[in-house]
Amino acid sequence: MKNYHFCISGGNEILFRSEEDYIRAFNTLALTVARSGGKLAADAIMSTHIHVCVRTDDIRSIVSQFWRSYTRYFNYKYRRKGTLGGTPYIVEIEGFYHWLTAICYVLRNPVHHGVAPTPFAYRHCSANAVFRKEIGKYDALECLSRKSYYKFLPKGQTCPSEYVMDTSGLIKRETVLDLPDIEHRFVTPRAFLFYMNRLSGEEWRREQEKDHDAGLPVSLEMIERNSTSQSISEMLGHEHGRSDYRTVTDMELCEFIDKQILPKCGFASVYEVPSDLKQMLLNHVMSEKSIKVSRAQRCLVM
Repeated sequence: MKNYHFCISGGNEILFRSEEDYIRAFNTLALTVARSGGKLAADAIMSTHIHVCVRTDDIRSIVSQFWRSYTRYFNYKYRRKGTLGGTPYIVEIEGFYHWLTAICYVLRNPVHHGVAPTPFAYRHCSANAVFRKEIGKYDALECLSRKSYYKFLPKGQTCPSEYVMDTSGLIKRETVLDLPDIEHRFVTPRAFLFYMNRLSGEEWRREQEKDHDAGLPVSLEMIERNSTSQSISEMLGHEHGRSDYRTVTDMELCEFIDKQILPKCGFASVYEVPSDLKQMLLNHVMSEKSIKVSRAQRCLVM
């Protein structure tokens, strides 16, 4: 099997508006990879895009099946039509250190986008699944009975027997990831923690030079090529801790709009709201949440 990184971006459109959306996206990804015989190495699901590292012999089938299924779910739920997100960015990654670097950048994605101070503080990426016992990670949620799994899966699909689902409906990442291979690459828990806290820079490039003839080094610019929500300089600033992690998240903002504002206006989905009313809602959301206009517009699909 070959190693791939892929990213699907919504540009300025939110792809995951609620906790349910994040859960459905990962569950759909896990089932798609399992059906293909591939191995999931890392994922990070952000509000406007998703990063995945996967080992497979059929990457385009995985990407298309996964995103087609999620798009059907999203369009039905939010009464939306058409394609969701832009063209997937797919890159094959060769070399031991190139692959290790790609996995690290995906796991550190929440830090780069300023939504978490460390990879471990973000629920919707796979950082907390690696070296769980050694780092002292313990389950906060109990397991769901298998007869209830269907409620959180695409219609007609079932979980492989080794997958376990917690009571939120999320398939536990530690039962999906190819942990023996991932942990072998990091060697020790201390080395894994070092990589999770290592700043971007020349050290990453020099390490990848050990992979002879493996192509250009994996970098933040490569990983984020398909993500347009923030500049590389902004991401590096977040990496250095220049972020306010206490601000309302896109998911919290979308749920405020979808569950509190829209019902009062008589709409079931933000996609049904006419543009003139959205302008009025924009001012209300900004005054209530004290956020930038660009974020309010993104969550209102303007």
